[in-house]
Amino acid sequence: MPIPQLNIYRHDRESRALITLAGEIDLDTAPLVRESLEGCLRDGIRTIDIDLITVTFCDCSGLNAFLHASQQTTAAGGSLQLHHPPALVARLVELTGSGFLLLGLPFGRLPAPLQGGPVPAAPAAPRRLAPVVPALSSGVL
Repeated sequence: MPIPQLNIYRHDRESRALITLAGEIDLDTAPLVRESLEGCLRDGIRTIDIDLITVTFCDCSGLNAFLHASQQTTAAGGSLQLHHPPALVARLVELTGSGFLLLGLPFGRLPAPLQGGPVPAAPAAPRRLAPVVPALSSGVL
């Protein structure tokens, strides 16, 4: 089994933790994220800030880990917030409508990083020059 391509750093200050994630968050590494965030709650941390500036990839399993942690943190009377999401993560959050849970923003709004410029917009979809053809057909067009 290959070594997960994710590093997790935790810095506590009283009842607040800064979790910095570096690398890829996918099906293999999402359990590490989930365990790290659950560890904060077990240790009495009630405010969790997650820095994603060095995340290079995040799929739906990573988003699910963040949503689960957000629910658990809220149930414990705390808050969880993502900071500096790369465009890929911001787009994933936008597409799923989960920005209000993770970023403390009204539904449907993309975040601006706390200490930086605006979140880069996702690239526009390429223009199609040919008509869309079904991938599977019964032989009749």
